[in-house]
Amino acid sequence: MNNFKKIGLTALAGSLVTLGSAVAGEMSVSGGINATLKMGKGNDNTGKTIGTDRDVTFSGSGELDNGTTFSMSAVMLDNYELSASTTTITTPSMGSFSMGTSTGSASYMYDEEVPQAYEQVSDGKQTAANLVGNFMDNNYVMYTAPALEFMGANVQAHLGFSYQASDAGAGDGGQATYSGTYGEGQEAGVTITYDALKLGFYGAERENTTPVGTGDAVRDEFNGVWYAKYSFGPVSIGYSESYLDAGLTGSAEATTTAKAERTAAGIFEGEQMSIAFNVNDNMSISYTQSEETYDAQDDAKSAVTTDDDVTETIDALQVAYSMGGMSIKAYNMDVTNPDQDEDQADQSVTEIALGFAF
Repeated sequence: MNNFKKIGLTALAGSLVTLGSAVAGEMSVSGGINATLKMGKGNDNTGKTIGTDRDVTFSGSGELDNGTTFSMSAVMLDNYELSASTTTITTPSMGSFSMGTSTGSASYMYDEEVPQAYEQVSDGKQTAANLVGNFMDNNYVMYTAPALEFMGANVQAHLGFSYQASDAGAGDGGQATYSGTYGEGQEAGVTITYDALKLGFYGAERENTTPVGTGDAVRDEFNGVWYAKYSFGPVSIGYSESYLDAGLTGSAEATTTAKAERTAAGIFEGEQMSIAFNVNDNMSISYTQSEETYDAQDDAKSAVTTDDDVTETIDALQVAYSMGGMSIKAYNMDVTNPDQDEDQADQSVTEIALGFAF
């Protein structure tokens, strides 16, 4: 057992020893109704669609007589299937522990973390930045350390572990479907907040257990991201860099071939820059630019890197307006070299959404 697991399990066991009887508890239900009109042109993104979405979230919490709190959250989709479920135990002095399925890992606090009026750019076009660390979604335990203050800055750390980081979930008393390809996964992140400035650094690694081909070496997968955000008055600016190496081996791929994250043999390196402006209490606008370059490597011992790198560029303009429980939001995204393929036609995606919250 490695040191990380020893520390995490010892801390969890110590916190559970001090649990007392529950003295308070409550349940609540919230939800949202959304209708979207989505239009696109270029390549395979040519359809017009009217869609509806109805999500319901059940939340519960309670407190023990020693000050320890516990909470749960479960999100149901249109067909009443479970979208995400998280259980969190928060101790008075040792931090908190979270376990569950989907959207619960620390990666969601760090990926594409730049100011936006509506959606992340990956809503219009999948990005490697959006996939950083998402193999920790299910079958995990995450530890959030108590916030520390250092020279006026607030520091918050997150650590996560999964016995099998294949993004396979498991219910109470169940087992995730066995993966012969992926083993254990670990993640770590830290945020530093000082006045209007916030910095975040995150890394995740998972074990590859099966060679890609005969004679190929096995390399573990590593994902990483860092970001910086700063707010002054109604304006917020942000910058982020991401890195995704799936640990795969293979030959360099042509610039005229579409690349798929986590199955292509090269490395995806990206950056996002954005600026957001709150016009007033109800309206905000933002502009985001995303650039992701596919570094086509031969991954041999010679570590020869080709010059056949291709950059996918996304420019996104977003606007959001709210009136109480109702909101109207929209974005337009233009994509150049989709999927790092120079032969693909440029794409344009527009979405308009009407939402009601209850």
